[in-house]
Amino acid sequence: MNSEFSVAVHTLVFLNHMGTTLSSEELAKNVCTNPARIRKIMAKLKKAGLVDTKEGIDGGYHFILDPAAVTLRQISEALDMRFVSANWQSGDTDMKCLIASGMAAIMDDIYGQLDELCRTHLDSITIQKIEDHIFGQGSQKIP
Repeated sequence: MNSEFSVAVHTLVFLNHMGTTLSSEELAKNVCTNPARIRKIMAKLKKAGLVDTKEGIDGGYHFILDPAAVTLRQISEALDMRFVSANWQSGDTDMKCLIASGMAAIMDDIYGQLDELCRTHLDSITIQKIEDHIFGQGSQKIP
């Protein structure tokens, strides 16, 4: 997993809280990253319909949906995120040993199940819940 997810959640919570259009420079300052990175991530969120843009001197991004209805799962899907995966696989499908030739597929299935469990959990967390938690209006722990 890369940090795009954290940046996306941060920007959406900030945009929602501010309730106005903000430039990539303003968002980058709050997230503590660079504007080019913000623009790359926001382009994916716009394509998914989670934000809209405004052109011109006072242009930028604004959050367009109900924060209580936007889940972290939607954000992860907009970014095509995988939470659990492996960069390396043991064994080799061409080997005669059933363990060596079958382990990669088994592990891919396990990782896929774990990834789906993460996504299912993210269905219960919304932009509004995060904002409420930050400002002391939510429970002590995000579900």
